[in-house]
Amino acid sequence: MSKYKITSALAVMLVMTGIFVVGCENQAQSGALIGTGIGAGVGALAGGSTEGTLIGAAVGGGTGYIIGNEGDKKQQKQEMQSMRNEMNTELVNIRNSNGSISTVRVNRSGVGYVGPRGEYYDHLPTEAELRPVYGF
Repeated sequence: MSKYKITSALAVMLVMTGIFVVGCENQAQSGALIGTGIGAGVGALAGGSTEGTLIGAAVGGGTGYIIGNEGDKKQQKQEMQSMRNEMNTELVNIRNSNGSISTVRVNRSGVGYVGPRGEYYDHLPTEAELRPVYGF
């Protein structure tokens, strides 16, 4: 096979892979698709036969899926942590002396709440309790 045909085939595979990746729902699918394309290309170049291409595609697809699946797990873990943080957060509005409002975010910690500066409250703090620390 000439270098021109190999280069053209690789270019076509990369373009097609890029087109199909857009339709993938998650990183595992994208990884499998990209890995299959790259593996097929490498297998064709290394083996120079259909068998080499198929083996490369299988190995690349499996590896791409594993890598993408780990990315999906990490993303899901981050989303879950973000949801937990939101569920454990309360906002308390403080009316300042000039009429403006400051919002203080307190986080639930056990049976109490922790303020932005690390102070602990055994209950949800009121506006009056937070004004001396966060208001003006």
